[in-house]
Amino acid sequence: MNIKLKKIDAIIVVILIVVAGIVLFQSGYLPFNNNEKKQSTEESEPVIPLPPTPPTSIVPGLMRAVSPEDEGVHYNKLLIGREWWYWSAILDGENSELKGWSVTISFNHMAIGDLLGTLKPDLLVVTLHGPNGEEYGGMINKRRGFGILSPPTLEAKSPGVSVTYENSWAEGKAPKWHVHAEGQDVGSENNFIIDLDYFALSEPLWTFGERALDKSKSNIANYAFLGCIVNGTIKIDGAEYKVKGSGFHEHSWSPALVTRGLINGWDWCHMSMDNGWNIYFTSYYPTPQVLSRKTSRINPFGTLVITTDNGKTLTILDNVDPKIVSSDTRVFPFVKIPSEISITAKPSLLQIAMRGTKIVLNIDIKADNTYEKVWKFPTYVGMKVGRSTVNGKITWVENGESREVDLNGVGAVWSMSALF
Repeated sequence: MNIKLKKIDAIIVVILIVVAGIVLFQSGYLPFNNNEKKQSTEESEPVIPLPPTPPTSIVPGLMRAVSPEDEGVHYNKLLIGREWWYWSAILDGENSELKGWSVTISFNHMAIGDLLGTLKPDLLVVTLHGPNGEEYGGMINKRRGFGILSPPTLEAKSPGVSVTYENSWAEGKAPKWHVHAEGQDVGSENNFIIDLDYFALSEPLWTFGERALDKSKSNIANYAFLGCIVNGTIKIDGAEYKVKGSGFHEHSWSPALVTRGLINGWDWCHMSMDNGWNIYFTSYYPTPQVLSRKTSRINPFGTLVITTDNGKTLTILDNVDPKIVSSDTRVFPFVKIPSEISITAKPSLLQIAMRGTKIVLNIDIKADNTYEKVWKFPTYVGMKVGRSTVNGKITWVENGESREVDLNGVGAVWSMSALF
């Protein structure tokens, strides 16, 4: 009897073990079964490879550092005639409630002769442009007073950024700034308020500056922060929208001796690409538009910079050849403002290492939704600011193999044309 009970006990134990094993196998607790599940999961979700990144430029550290004095005011010096602080953003961030919109805000202390005959050299630009034709804001220039009884419309202080234009203002120090702009300051019919926080993930790039060490004492200088993180709110006619995106901040100053007769126009664009890259392009035109807006084969006034990681590494192409594909003349027949620009950029003769990579960028910038302002007689200056579409490609050779990346995105564009 005892023997039979022991056999029954053994059979029951075996059955329990088998049943428990089946349950554990089906539940995925056995290690070899987990591995099989992991393998099947990995096979069902293939990893998408990241696009190749172009070769980067070697930039000396002194060309990538700013001080609070650099960020502050310079037009209070005798030789400085103009100074600009400007910010742009493409609101393409995740969960941004104004997806694909462009923002441009600029505080401009113009030289007296820049807007000839107006006697209103303090300029403010505040524009909002959406992908479906939405447009808010514009630009306005006002008189510059002197002294306590007649203060200037635009005022700035040092150190750091501290600039105001009536109710609009910007302040901060690298890497953080806050920009506040109100539509009423540019005479907008719509009531809108912009509040944006900018955070730079990297140091800027000096594109101009004749002093190697102390840029703040230069009479002509320009630096730019690429790929800033932008967060904030935009209120339009009482409705508030939370926005996120990719931003750009630039600061420049130059002497009054650099007259409008020397710089008769420019094309500028901050581009945010669908793959996360940022591209900065600018070109100045020393020839009056009444003669030509073509650039020479060697263009010392063009800059094109690509960053794939929010400005941490840079690909700088010094040989920039912009072609004006089409222009708008409907506002004032004597001033043509570009509406489409085709750019070819590659290394200059001095960029020996970069030339070995055979890198070439071809990109088209087409105005999509923009604000235009033209000052007629005797000024003869036109400006176009707003949203543009961007597409093109970049090619290079790496380890003997050809690389190619298609580029598509949205840009914040600003063009200026002067007749003479």
